[in-house]
Amino acid sequence: MTSGAPHLLIDAGNSRIKWALVRADGTQLAAGALAHVAHGGADQPDWSSLPTPAGAWLSNVAGESVAARIAALLDAHWPQLPLTTIRATAQQCGVTNRYTTPQALGSDRWAGMIGAHAAFPGEHLLIATFGTATTLEALRADGCFVGGLIAPGWTLMMRSLGEHTAQLPTLDAAAARGLLDDGSAPAASRRGPFFATDTPRSLSGGCTLAQAGLIERSWRDLQDEWQVPVRLVVGGGAVDEVASALKVPHTRHDSLVLSGLALIAAEHVPQHGV
Repeated sequence: MTSGAPHLLIDAGNSRIKWALVRADGTQLAAGALAHVAHGGADQPDWSSLPTPAGAWLSNVAGESVAARIAALLDAHWPQLPLTTIRATAQQCGVTNRYTTPQALGSDRWAGMIGAHAAFPGEHLLIATFGTATTLEALRADGCFVGGLIAPGWTLMMRSLGEHTAQLPTLDAAAARGLLDDGSAPAASRRGPFFATDTPRSLSGGCTLAQAGLIERSWRDLQDEWQVPVRLVVGGGAVDEVASALKVPHTRHDSLVLSGLALIAAEHVPQHGV
């Protein structure tokens, strides 16, 4: 391993594992994603042709079993590769954490804010991520994270309704996507879900609008409180569905966590020689 070797970045979320191999300057060499597999499944990353990284940097919010799986995958490809699992801190890479207990903030949210602060310098941000949970972070232009919100994600909302009511179906993401836009309406007139005339569409549309309403209300309230323009940045696995229903300006960014991990790795390496 040399100081010029790339960094392997891993974002282990509750729905899947994303990874990227990047040079020290942030140039991406390769990227991919893995499904979470149960009962000894064999979903494997294609790392065989990649150069040996200087180290791996992991954000993991998916628990100890996922951490163990990632460690085993790394050891199989690059034995004894240094692995750093990040945690939120009070301050890092220009971002200040105002959580009462800074370490209690999810590592994915922390890395995502670091990535967003670098991607949109000098701007006030509201970051909305649509994953298993929907999370919101209010980030001032000076890098101060003032607080956030957590709600059930789009898919989790639909699954919860199906599992806890006697007469509602349990919809998965694939089924709900088809219900939101079945192609029956002209493209120019589709602005998200409308009032529906059957139960599955009522459920998928209602959960989508619940997500959109939370984001729009939060964005407007934040602008009213700060009295400045705030850029709404959206991402996550359900971003297509929720963003289609948003009626406020927004910017999509699909790799904030990995971008933040790259910055954390670049800042850490010169100090600690990882």
